[in-house]
Amino acid sequence: MNLKAKLTILAILAAAAVAIFMFQGLGGNLDYILPSRGKKVLAIVITGAAIAFATIIFQTITNNRILTPSIIGLDSLYLLIQTVIIFIAGSGSLTIVNKNINFALSVGAMMGFALILYQLLFRGEGRNIYFLLLVGLIFGTFFESLSSFMQMLIDPNEFQVVQDRMFASFNNVSTDLLTFSIIIILLVALYFMRFAKYLDVLSLGKEHAINLGVDYDYVVKRLLIIIVVLISISTALVGPITFLGLLVANVAYEFLQTHRHKPLIIGGILISVVALIGGQIVVERILTFSTTLSVIINFIGGVYFIYLLLKESKRW
Repeated sequence: MNLKAKLTILAILAAAAVAIFMFQGLGGNLDYILPSRGKKVLAIVITGAAIAFATIIFQTITNNRILTPSIIGLDSLYLLIQTVIIFIAGSGSLTIVNKNINFALSVGAMMGFALILYQLLFRGEGRNIYFLLLVGLIFGTFFESLSSFMQMLIDPNEFQVVQDRMFASFNNVSTDLLTFSIIIILLVALYFMRFAKYLDVLSLGKEHAINLGVDYDYVVKRLLIIIVVLISISTALVGPITFLGLLVANVAYEFLQTHRHKPLIIGGILISVVALIGGQIVVERILTFSTTLSVIINFIGGVYFIYLLLKESKRW
């Protein structure tokens, strides 16, 4: 089966998943149900596209298929921000109640942290991206530990609000935030087009990319900024889904069997949409909201991560 046929199959599956989610089990109040489901689908497509897009670029830069952008610590920082707000001001504070303010604060903090980290680490000579990942992992662990400590001190009722923020949810996404997110992601995609031609070369490794004329540090820094914007937007919009990128990126590699990044990114986005919408159908229609979508994705992704580790260990 050629590459075009595989992408066509993924597109058909994605369209079928959307159609099933939108029109299965419709009741009488279509004026409410269809817009509500449409908003969920739009949030799923935006989130899935951003995470798949960012993860494939990140794995290309790091030349490692078991790493995801969450290793930088953005998911942990998001949870820390929500915990600090509730710890200091309570669950009734404006930044929690008003989704627009919370979104702006979360995105600003995550992007600010990442840009400061980049600026400090790339300033010195001889520091590569793996040093950045190590520092990001340390900060992520610190943020997670601090969040856990503060969660032990807050009121149990307040903790329930924090717990809701720990898991991604597509049920109450603001229309204004969806519009803003779409605009930002489209602008980022346009900016990315300047660097898309370098991805196939970057996948060969730093030395080969430099030998082939790529300004490696310049390109990698810009791609890292793109990754941070995409992950910040998707996390602040619906919450953290740690293993989604790892899962869909590696399924795209295995299914498409190509090193070309254009079909990989398109395929990863389509697989992400199928996984998220299929998971949402299971959560709503089969499990009747007894769990959240991110729990299912993280469980499957975690098992797949262990499989990848065992698979890579056999090569050694």
